[in-house]
Amino acid sequence: MRQELLSLPKGLAEEVSRNLVMVARLIDEEPEQAYAYSRIALRLASRVAAVREAAGFAAYATQKYSEALAEFRAAKRMTGSVELWPVMADCERGLGRPERALAMAGEPEVQKLDKAGQVEMRLVAAGARRDMGQLDAAIVTLQSPELASNAVQPWTARLRYAYADALLAAGREDEAREWFAKTIESDKDGATDASDRLAELDGVEFVDALDTEAFGEEGEGEEDDLDGQDPAEVAAAERASDQAEYYDEDDEEYEPAEQSEADADADVTDEVVAGTPDDEQA
Repeated sequence: MRQELLSLPKGLAEEVSRNLVMVARLIDEEPEQAYAYSRIALRLASRVAAVREAAGFAAYATQKYSEALAEFRAAKRMTGSVELWPVMADCERGLGRPERALAMAGEPEVQKLDKAGQVEMRLVAAGARRDMGQLDAAIVTLQSPELASNAVQPWTARLRYAYADALLAAGREDEAREWFAKTIESDKDGATDASDRLAELDGVEFVDALDTEAFGEEGEGEEDDLDGQDPAEVAAAERASDQAEYYDEDDEEYEPAEQSEADADADVTDEVVAGTPDDEQA
């Protein structure tokens, strides 16, 4: 990507780069904001393949599949690379065209993918099978040397999880439990919710320690200790006690902070060098 940006004038390259950094930073947690930044970068440098690719992923993250597919196709034309082939096929799924995704899984481009790309393509193809109600075919699609291997690779947890989920959807609960357990073994970063799925299958329920219902009996006991005192008076006494704990009347320098309406309404915004998403709309 850096090499591509070097083809731009220095000032423009810096602006585009900073917007792409914001896309990468926000795409997981704030995809809509990431999408807005990607549009700025796209406006500034639409002939840079890395920009088209970033715009594609930002659109994909916000489920704008038609737009994402168009950007991925443009990036593919510019670079000649097939690495975006799996995500392009998944866009077809997002557009409600699983049969096209399956057709792409059989194209020669798949053979040019690296191992990670081929596994990703297998996941997409299995998802397309499920979209079409072909659960058994989805399970068979996921059965591969990569699934059977005991070696843990970056894709292992996702592949095992997809297989376990497909087995469960097909009613093969015992096998699904086994593969959710195998997923947990390979999911060191907690990228999946396999542990929750396995616990659910085993009938384990997690109780929120802050759940008020869990403290119901304790609360009732406290009310019994009031010995007929007025609850309003007790609450007022507690508030006074809390205030005394944080405020010393004898402290001459103490001044209660009063929040203005302007402060209450203020928003903290990210710094944007090349303009903000609102600039584009303007």
